[in-house]
Amino acid sequence: MIAVNYSTIRENLKNYCDKVSDDEEIVIITRKNEKNVVMLSLDEWNRISKAARNAEYLYNLDKSIEQLRSGKGIPHELIED
Repeated sequence: MIAVNYSTIRENLKNYCDKVSDDEEIVIITRKNEKNVVMLSLDEWNRISKAARNAEYLYNLDKSIEQLRSGKGIPHELIED
């Protein structure tokens, strides 16, 4: 992970885009008033997004299991064709 100021990114955008996409580098773009942003590859974004979705899914599963264990489940008849 590297941090670069906004002016440097603007002057060398192609080079930093190549670092991000080819070298899997994450770039923090520093700006005034600490309004920083992060540049990362689409592949890295997809990995992060998938991990977040998986974490949410596992949390919901754990919550559902806890509800069943505490007697808050609702029995239903099976649907047959």
